[in-house]
Amino acid sequence: MMSYAQWGNELYSGKRSYNIVKHSRAFLLSGIILIIISLLLVGFRGLNQSIEFTGGTQFIVSNTSDANETIGEGILGDQGVNQGIRATTVAGNSVRIQTPTLDTDQAEQARSALATAYDVPTEDVQVNSVGASWGQDVARKALQSIVIFVVLVSLLMAIYFRSWTMSAAALISLAHDLIITVGFFALVQVEVSPATVIGFLTILGYSLYDTVVVFDKVRETTHGVLDQERYTYGELVNLGVNQTLVRSINTSVVALLPVASVLFLGSLLLGAGTLTDISLALFVGMLVGAWSSIFIASPALALMEGRRGKVKAHDQAVLERRAAQAQGSDGKAEPIRVAKKSPGQHLGTSAQPKRKNRR
Repeated sequence: MMSYAQWGNELYSGKRSYNIVKHSRAFLLSGIILIIISLLLVGFRGLNQSIEFTGGTQFIVSNTSDANETIGEGILGDQGVNQGIRATTVAGNSVRIQTPTLDTDQAEQARSALATAYDVPTEDVQVNSVGASWGQDVARKALQSIVIFVVLVSLLMAIYFRSWTMSAAALISLAHDLIITVGFFALVQVEVSPATVIGFLTILGYSLYDTVVVFDKVRETTHGVLDQERYTYGELVNLGVNQTLVRSINTSVVALLPVASVLFLGSLLLGAGTLTDISLALFVGMLVGAWSSIFIASPALALMEGRRGKVKAHDQAVLERRAAQAQGSDGKAEPIRVAKKSPGQHLGTSAQPKRKNRR
């Protein structure tokens, strides 16, 4: 049985290769379908926005022996609040209840009624009110932060790679990750809070990092692509993707393990709350980001570059030359081995550093 290290070495050397670029259209089409579904979910189901975005009144009942959510819902219903009530158990012995905005008298009456119903002192019932204008301002700032992030990323990618196709492919990957993650929140109706927005920004950073790692290797493998006649641009991109596949898997696993611990253990032990808001966004976003850096960003780059005049003409010449060689060898082309050297192979004395002459 092949070891994981051996599998990684074969991917790096080109002995084993998964032709991801060949199926670029299929991967991109699947991404577009998921994006459309996510947008439809957001449009029709909407997001379960927290009180920080919508405004309202929040009650937190602490140290109760019976953290039954229906008790709080029933009490507020008796107080004349019949719509927009959301009750959640927090940390096992606390209940968080959110309602539309109540005036001061209504809030105090509800507070006393909740204290009596849950058999706790009035001091253990906290009341917070958030104005609608403040909530709108928070939502606007959250949107602005995402837009600013995307603009800065565009400039960074353009400067770092000096290639508009790489910048565009990275932005496509970022949009893919963000929209699908938001669509997931619309599907499961988990509350979206400011902490969730922080999670969205974090996954954009993670996705960008993973994409830059892949593109850095792709830039290395495609360097001087027009100066050789053996391989097409897409084949060299595919080599770079395969060479970074193991690293992407390792990075994703290492990043997901602590987030999964926070998400599942934190939710079970502490109940729903800020930990769930941010950890769920991170968990879903990192999964989608690991996928997109390999199966969305790189195929998009290969397709865009493949349509450029010089690259397109070069690829056509390579394929024609290969077809002519295949006809002269019983109609069979040799297996494509892109990597010139295997890991650990001696490069010869010419590759050794030269000693400087000292006077």
